[in-house]
Amino acid sequence: MADMLHFEIVSPERLLKDAQAAMVVVPGADGDFAAMPQHAPMMSTIRPGVVEIFETEGGDAERLFVKGGLAQISPEGLTILAEEAIQLDDVDAADLSAKIADAEASLSAAADDVARAAAEKELAWMTALSEIVS
Repeated sequence: MADMLHFEIVSPERLLKDAQAAMVVVPGADGDFAAMPQHAPMMSTIRPGVVEIFETEGGDAERLFVKGGLAQISPEGLTILAEEAIQLDDVDAADLSAKIADAEASLSAAADDVARAAAEKELAWMTALSEIVS
């Protein structure tokens, strides 16, 4: 059996996944990267995007959308600290479109830089998610 990578995906609420995989592709802030067994230690921020979990070499990937967060690869494995993770099968495209419209309205109505930045962040992850589910 080939080496396996231990990985965890943790949200502020709970441990979402604790498993072994052949490879995990992470949407890093500077581009996607693949974490594999024996990977060199590193840390990266995560942009909104899809984490792809390959339990076996050449197998199909389990896909989870993350809003953002941090990834750390250490000798023990990969830990993803996600702001929030969303199962792609659970996304309702019509509901997401309505939320995007609300976020655009909030951005237009932002009274100051803090409100504008918050609205831009919300709109960014929703737009990224909508491009994946469409």
